[in-house]
Amino acid sequence: MNTKKWDMLALASIPLIMTLGNSMLLPVLPQIARELSISSFQVSMIITIYGVVAIIMIPVAGYLSDRFGRKAVILPALIIAALGGAVSAAAAWLMSGTSAYWTILGGRLLQGIGAAGAFPIVIPFVGDLFEDEEEVSRSLGLIETSNTFGKVLSPILGAFLGAILWYLPFITIPVLCLISFLLVLFLVKSPRSLSKSSSTVHEFLSGIRDILRQKGRWLYAIFAVGCICMFVTFGVLFYLSEILELKYGLRGSLKGLVLAIPLALLCLASYGAGKLIGNNKKRMKWLGFGGMSLLTAAMAAAGFFKGIAVIVGLLGAGGVGIGIALPCLDALITEGIDKENRGTITSLYSSMRFIGVSLGPPVVSLLMNAGRWALFGTMTGAGAAGLLLTLFAIKPSEGSKDENNGNGEARKKPEFQAGTAAPGGGLRRKGRAPG
Repeated sequence: MNTKKWDMLALASIPLIMTLGNSMLLPVLPQIARELSISSFQVSMIITIYGVVAIIMIPVAGYLSDRFGRKAVILPALIIAALGGAVSAAAAWLMSGTSAYWTILGGRLLQGIGAAGAFPIVIPFVGDLFEDEEEVSRSLGLIETSNTFGKVLSPILGAFLGAILWYLPFITIPVLCLISFLLVLFLVKSPRSLSKSSSTVHEFLSGIRDILRQKGRWLYAIFAVGCICMFVTFGVLFYLSEILELKYGLRGSLKGLVLAIPLALLCLASYGAGKLIGNNKKRMKWLGFGGMSLLTAAMAAAGFFKGIAVIVGLLGAGGVGIGIALPCLDALITEGIDKENRGTITSLYSSMRFIGVSLGPPVVSLLMNAGRWALFGTMTGAGAAGLLLTLFAIKPSEGSKDENNGNGEARKKPEFQAGTAAPGGGLRRKGRAPG
């Protein structure tokens, strides 16, 4: 990875800045609601609209990146995200009331279109840069750590900026996008040996159908678990932001620091998991299972306590679980798909994650009115669903590169069961993929 350190620095800036551009608004949502005279549910739409449009546009960006190249999609996407951020900033600065609110939503929609072509394309780009699977896993761990570090920094920076001017976080977004644009433009070099897809849209859709038919069980499971992780993350952050301000009167930087605690633990766990998994797919599966188990237990325990210190501690434990699971999911899906289709499949995975981002705040805003057991019972159920999917739907076959045969020699790299019957009645085998 040393030969690609500048490429990785620039690519790691994308998830960091895209995360800041969204999560930085979480600690100031109650403040935005007061300034614009809107409800808690309406203000949650500022987060949701960003994710909803990204869900739709991410598969399109994935197809374009397979056909025209990753960098050719990422650079225009960062410009679009900057323009969207500028529209929201201008509306917050120069307008007021409902007109400002709807214009901010329009800017956030445009920003979501840009985000769809930025961070989701980074994951397959990393897979393109390296041939060695351990380098891919390690680099994806770095990308996921950058993403989670953005989540750690977001509440601190957002609360600090919001304490100066409530709309200052909006102004910061286009500036950060332009910084990332310059880093990618000058530091990232696309692999010369990588062939671009020349398939038509019809051929593209047919190819995706074939992949999902062959590898659907494990892909759908990873898609769902990624969605659950983001749903819980953004849901509990919205909950914590609301109660810290409304119930405990915490505002500004102190509130941001408390919000950062579970996210810091998520970041550390993500970095450690990325280092640990290597290219051992069994280890990825069982670490992912352990992470989802920890998340489920933490959410269940949170229903029994009301003290803010205990709640923050349990949310931190849940963050550790999510931080362990995410690099495992990234590595499984990246190493299990051929490079020609990697951009599209990982973009579908990113779309599912954005569904979780979009659903978390509005669902929690409604559940908070129904009581804490309704809230944490829902989060526990979501974690348990992810736990079961990881346990039963992702099944690496026997053998691992990290295991030795009886002669002390490394065994062949493991195959994964694709889970689809071949025409002759046998089981199709498609490279190194979970099944």
